[in-house]
Amino acid sequence: MQWKLTDDRPIYLQLAEQLTQRILAGAYPPGGRIPAVRELAAEAGVNPNTMQRALSLLEDQRLVVTNRTSGRTVTENTQAISRVREQQAKDLAKQYVAAMETLGYGPQDAAQFLQKGGKDDE
Repeated sequence: MQWKLTDDRPIYLQLAEQLTQRILAGAYPPGGRIPAVRELAAEAGVNPNTMQRALSLLEDQRLVVTNRTSGRTVTENTQAISRVREQQAKDLAKQYVAAMETLGYGPQDAAQFLQKGGKDDE
């Protein structure tokens, strides 16, 4: 997976979001090892301190656990992962409804567009 970083927000937040997406998508499965900070930093082209800050955010969210001898792993608490996934889904739904409202559609209209899967009426 390619790292996508922009200048509009702090890099460590973008890294944390992208690492979270990798966890939610299963690229780093529950109990799976997270690559070392330096390895991730080199892959993303960022300073290791910036990557460390991103990983600290994931620890705060309880998505990542640090073990002294084996490094970092994804939590085995699948409920924590599900909670983050559900929160992200809710956030996306709110963004979608808000965007549809700017176009003059209400929540029910927005839901109809989703049911159609974005397909044109035939």
